[in-house]
Amino acid sequence: MAVHSLNVIQVIKRAILTFAAALSLTSPALPPATVAYQTPVKPTPITYIAHRGGSLEVPENSMEGLRAAYQRGTAQILDFDTRLLADGTPVVMHDATLDRTTEETGPVRNLTLAEWKLVRIMPRPELGPGWHPERPPTVAEVLDAFGGRIRLTLEAKDPESLPALARMIKERKLTASVYVNTNLPSLAQQIKKDGLLTQLWRSAAQMRTDRPEQWRGFVDAFDVDYLASDADLRKFVQSGVPQVWAHTITTVRDRDRALRLGCNGIMTDAPGLMRRGETGVGSVFRQHVGNLST
Repeated sequence: MAVHSLNVIQVIKRAILTFAAALSLTSPALPPATVAYQTPVKPTPITYIAHRGGSLEVPENSMEGLRAAYQRGTAQILDFDTRLLADGTPVVMHDATLDRTTEETGPVRNLTLAEWKLVRIMPRPELGPGWHPERPPTVAEVLDAFGGRIRLTLEAKDPESLPALARMIKERKLTASVYVNTNLPSLAQQIKKDGLLTQLWRSAAQMRTDRPEQWRGFVDAFDVDYLASDADLRKFVQSGVPQVWAHTITTVRDRDRALRLGCNGIMTDAPGLMRRGETGVGSVFRQHVGNLST
């Protein structure tokens, strides 16, 4: 990305977007899309995790999206991804590049914090009106906004970010409410050694040959691919790790299958849809708990 070579039109565009984002951050009102979620949400025995904030319902990994997901109350855990900038600052972004979710292009890792603050997330048109371009947050900003108010899970996309992430979580006394997620068992072991909650995600292909019981000494939550076979999902459920969450689910049918097989958490891009479609879920949950106890 050529941040230093912006032409006059881009500079004007940035000024307009910055002003719009500032207005959205100072306004207490949520976007119109949140109106349907203002009724109280019933308690549920299932843990719902809003994947990237619930990216089918809000702009992914954005402060505005995470704030809306929190205020809607449709998930017990907010999920977001982390990357490192050139100067070592942990920021919130899934991809290694800016291309897909922002108006810019190029590697996240090439930016300084000053340059990061010039980037703007562009909400997808499918999300509807009411969302504004905004600056992507830093990890510190998300921890300060939501830490201690709701459980969080953050994926360390750059393994070398772990020391900085661990320090930030410990400084804020959030070690009991923030999971650190990774696909690497070796990094998960280090996360546990650092005194943090450990989440290990596995793909369906990996699950075919995994022996999850070997990781139960240092994993607090498995994050398993719902596309895995019934046998592979049950293998993780029976591993001895207390939390087994299925990802990334967007339909009630897939959710109910995961629950029947024993998963006790649902990572979803559509937490609002999952909660509105909870009819019969309580009985399904009780049934699978009963099956596990016999």
